[in-house]
Amino acid sequence: MAFLSFATSLWAQDGKLGYQFLNIPVSAHSAALGGANISIVEDDASMMWTNAAMLTNVSDNSIVLGYNSYIRSSHLMSAGYTKAIGERGTWALGAQMLDYGKMDETNDEGSVIGSFSAKDLNFQTSYSYMLSDYWSGAITAKVLLSNYANYSSTALGADLALNYFNEAHGFSFSAVGRNLGGQVKSLYDDGTKESLPFDLAFGMSKDFANAPLRVSLTADDVTHWDDVNFIQHFVLGLDILPSSNTWVALGYNFRRAHEMKVANKRNWSGFSIGAGLNVKKFKVGVTYGNYHVAASSLLINAGFSL
Repeated sequence: MAFLSFATSLWAQDGKLGYQFLNIPVSAHSAALGGANISIVEDDASMMWTNAAMLTNVSDNSIVLGYNSYIRSSHLMSAGYTKAIGERGTWALGAQMLDYGKMDETNDEGSVIGSFSAKDLNFQTSYSYMLSDYWSGAITAKVLLSNYANYSSTALGADLALNYFNEAHGFSFSAVGRNLGGQVKSLYDDGTKESLPFDLAFGMSKDFANAPLRVSLTADDVTHWDDVNFIQHFVLGLDILPSSNTWVALGYNFRRAHEMKVANKRNWSGFSIGAGLNVKKFKVGVTYGNYHVAASSLLINAGFSL
């Protein structure tokens, strides 16, 4: 994991950061726990977007669909599929698209001469493997595409993930390096390259034997400390588990709360809340949170095991 910081710096070019849509939560359960959780162990295929090492806990032949009402006419949609490979391996295929909707096209004088659309897309495949009774690891390969009117770009990325889970003690620990890679085709006419939003995160979750609770602590984006206080790297999460088929989750993201505060006034930025239900082979999760200063978001996951 330490190598990822060095490797990412080799890919970085011209100081521009692109493909920021990869930081928008896709998993409803992870989003409910603050938007960055990587350590909860569940039969939940949507965790492929946050920590592919968790795929070894997902039922064979699982399908998951996701929708996030991001801001105004912008919508994030996702779809994923998992397949068990032998006794220890799991393969997954996923796609996500952030559609920004229609926008006015104007000339140099500001007159509207038409409209255009803009989209960001990610196509990824993951392989997760049980290294031992306690450890699992995963690698994810991504193809990233951006299309804004007549401009387009392409990038290749990869995630590396590791998880330790001791079921007897209800303890899980994870380390994930996301978005290692670089741009192949530039969005700009002058060829200026953009860097991928690399993120190195560590997280842990703990169940309690005598209470239907699970607490989580995540240290996110730990390789970037400029203009970010120590506490702003942390995300807190609490799961309330009334039964094996239901969950209610609360989260607080210190960095999001700081970056989205308005005129130093208190608001609900940084907080998130969600709930989920598992009925036989069907799973659904819904989360409410703020991921942009312009609007709050509703994130929905629906999954089914064939």
